[in-house]
Amino acid sequence: MNPEKIEILDTTLRDGEQVPGCKLNTEQKLVIAEKLDELGVDIIEAGFPISSPGDFYSVTEISKIVRNATVCGLTRAHKKDIETAAEALKFAKKPRIHTGIGTSDNHIKFKFNSTREAVLERAVEAVKYAKTFVEDVEFYAEDAGRTDNEFLAKVCEEVIKAGATVLNIPDTTGYCLPEQYGAKMKYLRENVKGIEKAVLSCHCHNDLGLATANSISGVINGARQIECTINGLGERAGNTALEEVVMVLKQHKDLDLYTDINSRMLNEMSLLVSELMGMPVQPNKAIVGSNAFAHSSGIHQDGVIKNRETYEIIDPAEVGVNESSIILTARSGRSALAYRFKFIG
Repeated sequence: MNPEKIEILDTTLRDGEQVPGCKLNTEQKLVIAEKLDELGVDIIEAGFPISSPGDFYSVTEISKIVRNATVCGLTRAHKKDIETAAEALKFAKKPRIHTGIGTSDNHIKFKFNSTREAVLERAVEAVKYAKTFVEDVEFYAEDAGRTDNEFLAKVCEEVIKAGATVLNIPDTTGYCLPEQYGAKMKYLRENVKGIEKAVLSCHCHNDLGLATANSISGVINGARQIECTINGLGERAGNTALEEVVMVLKQHKDLDLYTDINSRMLNEMSLLVSELMGMPVQPNKAIVGSNAFAHSSGIHQDGVIKNRETYEIIDPAEVGVNESSIILTARSGRSALAYRFKFIG
């Protein structure tokens, strides 16, 4: 069986910037976009062009400098949104419009005061209109995590007919358990006519701490794109962390799934985003936290000194960290002291 590629859509510059207190100027966004392109992401969601003149300008400028990745602009299911995104993306080598609408009964009733039939009609119209500007159109079914599967399948089927190339199935509120989210992807694969014409995409939030687990469950069950951010930044509790899903797939080769991300740039990328956005990374953050490869317990230190793999499943160099850290504490033993003296000389 040949390994299958998982496309990585990075939304640090759109969803990641929705963190309270975070605001990037265009120059900073260009620095991050250039590094994301170098990192190997497949799609850069550059912003929400109609949201502000500043966002429109940033998406336009990012479109000019990105050489390899697809550049994506977010819209609502409004013609003006779509027109504005198309204008902002006109310089992109590979443009994508990301349009959609809420599909859960909660959103339909309380957010739109509408009906399933009307929402379905708006979804189809939005995709058809976006398709007049670009070939690559991604449709998001907002709050898909709480959307009835049968109705969600119907929406997906109709937007594929309208020309959608990617179907984003967001767990917008971070509600789903991994088995529920995976089952939703499986249901869509098995019940949507024409599903082979589109890529299923995972977009998960971390309200219950399950964003990474849900995204992995999604790709195990047939999704072939993951939407994520550097350091897991995003609305409320954050989004799926890019560095986490990349390393999960790299560690679990039996899944026969891979990405084109250069993992040796992950630590550098994390530090850059943290500095520019003014958002410190928690020390115990998986993969890129300052304690991710640090050992303070004597038993652990002794094991790592003898053979790193006794307590580390990832070689620090694989994510751009020079080496593991042996931290002398009250819990350290003779092995750690001898190790430290050896390097002191």
